[in-house]
Amino acid sequence: MTTFDDREKGFESKFALDQAQEFKAVARRNKLLGLWAAEKMGLNADSADQYASAVVKADFEQPGEEDVYRKIQQDLEGAGLVVSEGEIRRKMDELSSVAREQIRNDG
Repeated sequence: MTTFDDREKGFESKFALDQAQEFKAVARRNKLLGLWAAEKMGLNADSADQYASAVVKADFEQPGEEDVYRKIQQDLEGAGLVVSEGEIRRKMDELSSVAREQIRNDG
């Protein structure tokens, strides 16, 4: 094998690892977001965990994060809470950073 082939394989491996870490970070962010929303709705610990799992699953409905945003927004509204789109999106951004950091530290 040539050095070029080795480098190409190295880049492919890094890309695959980065994609896997990003997938894990998004799932972690969605779980943290679900726990945040569950706390706002006053759910107990068991219900909060179940709700967080439902938020993670909601992300598989369509590409992107709009399905997650929509679920959180509708569920908060259904619980009688008024939470702005900006607040939810800021929390999503904040928790994305937290989740990526957690995934990096998990190793």
